[in-house]
Amino acid sequence: MSLETFRRDGRSVATPIWIAGLEDKLVGLSMANAGKVKRIRATKKVKVAPCTLRGRIIGEWQEGTGRVLTDEKEVQHVRKALRKKYGFLGWFTFTLGGLGGREARRAYIEISLG
Repeated sequence: MSLETFRRDGRSVATPIWIAGLEDKLVGLSMANAGKVKRIRATKKVKVAPCTLRGRIIGEWQEGTGRVLTDEKEVQHVRKALRKKYGFLGWFTFTLGGLGGREARRAYIEISLG
């Protein structure tokens, strides 16, 4: 999916992101110091659209709100959903991330559409 976040001045920035469905929301992950995480914290306004691995948009944009998850229970649910969706690649990413210390530098995002 492509995630479009908004700067305080209203300009948007779109980036591809791993996203999975969890209950009635979308969830994803990024590095905690990434611009998209900072913009979600600042404005909460987001849009998502399906895209290719290289970020080419292949569907309609949908508006929503985003928030960065801090509760460890919520984060565990997101990890599980992402592992399930991305299979071996998800397992590989989380396993290496845990070994390399990247897990502590990740941010988990929840997106509510509509």
